[in-house]
Amino acid sequence: MKTKESIFRLIFLFCAAFSILAVLLICLFLFANGIPAMHKIGLVDFLFGQKWKPGNDLYGIFPMIIGSLYVTAGAIIFGVPIGLMTAIFLSKFCPKKLHGILKSGIDLLAGIPSVVYGFFGLMVIVPFVRNVFGGNGSSILTASLLLGMMILPTIISVSESALNAVPLSYYEGARALGATHERSVFLVMLPAARSGILAGVILGIGRAIGETMAVIMVAGNQARIPDSILKGVRTLTANIVIEMGYAADLHREALIATGVVLFVFILGINFAFNLVKNREK
Repeated sequence: MKTKESIFRLIFLFCAAFSILAVLLICLFLFANGIPAMHKIGLVDFLFGQKWKPGNDLYGIFPMIIGSLYVTAGAIIFGVPIGLMTAIFLSKFCPKKLHGILKSGIDLLAGIPSVVYGFFGLMVIVPFVRNVFGGNGSSILTASLLLGMMILPTIISVSESALNAVPLSYYEGARALGATHERSVFLVMLPAARSGILAGVILGIGRAIGETMAVIMVAGNQARIPDSILKGVRTLTANIVIEMGYAADLHREALIATGVVLFVFILGINFAFNLVKNREK
């Protein structure tokens, strides 16, 4: 018995060490290839330059940073309220028979490939935005709507689990004091689950800022700072995917440096997630 436990302990240790090693190797590759490019271009020119023209040796990614932030913010505006309300309904208001059907649909939504979301956005959301709001349809608004839809499964699943993890005594105590079912849920259980809900929102933000294929298909891919939500935009991820296939020399290094900036954004999101968890503890 002790031998089996030792073997499984070593297996689990190997898996954990492999995961850490993979992250370290990714960091090493990105920073080893990206930092020299930033040095050649100039950190200020690279981060705050407003022109991306590799043919003219201009590698400013500020429009792509702004584009990523705009699209992610739009996805939060559209996705978080719907996801949170859906999670509350599933956890505290949904009939059991309906719960299984809705939960299966949400799980299916999580399994749809990004390119399928992109096709849906291209054929449905782009014409809708073009006909209702104007412009050519490929815009920040379109990408935000699509990403808001894509982050729903993450927010709903994590938020529902957080609500279900709140001790039932919280609800029973509120009801014993005369609170209605709705007040008990929104004024007692929802605040008690805020850390888990916020974790779901942060994970959704990570999904939105890292999405590539669907955004490429609906965002317009214009490397400029937009002056309207109906204008096209290019994100950091889209910039890498679009140009990496033919990039060479400094151009290729600049794209890897763009990956470094994106990686720092993701690290910041994870740090915020851990900070929230530690504060709650």
